[in-house]
Amino acid sequence: MTSKKILMITGDFTEDYETMVPFQALLSVGHEVHAVCPDKKSGDTVATAIHDFEGDQTYTEKPGHRFALNATFADIKAEDYDALVIPGGRAPEYLRLNKDVIAMVKHFFEADKPVAAICHGAQLLASAGVLEGKKCSAYPACQPEVELANGIYADIDVDKAVTDGNLVTAPAWPAHPDWLAQFYKLLNT
Repeated sequence: MTSKKILMITGDFTEDYETMVPFQALLSVGHEVHAVCPDKKSGDTVATAIHDFEGDQTYTEKPGHRFALNATFADIKAEDYDALVIPGGRAPEYLRLNKDVIAMVKHFFEADKPVAAICHGAQLLASAGVLEGKKCSAYPACQPEVELANGIYADIDVDKAVTDGNLVTAPAWPAHPDWLAQFYKLLNT
């Protein structure tokens, strides 16, 4: 396996498990992962939230851990990275409004580099205009965004993932084993 340099774009109220688990899992197999957030620098933290499925119409939200960023957003050049990870939670609502983040996401698709997005990460993909004709899973409430972006919404079990070309997506954190396994294949891990 060749170690890859992976960019993780996150923000405040990112989903705790969808940020920490892939960050740690990718590091554990030898990849270099830089976690960044607009307007923040290495050593700053973002708030996370724990989203749980408790039988209500949507998930519940509880405070999570503080997640420490290990790179400075202003110093990042997308072309220096081999792959991109987009966690879910509420962070994509904010991230999709940042033109620099949108440009970074577009770069990974234009260069056909691996991209892993989970849950509400599809909101960022839709805003970047990279879903046309692509199969994409997401938290079910994001189905309209996927379809309005001319993507094909993949209605799959919450513990499954789907790969379409360079993109691997999943509905939520219960899919981590399948989502990460499919991302590892794209990375040749």
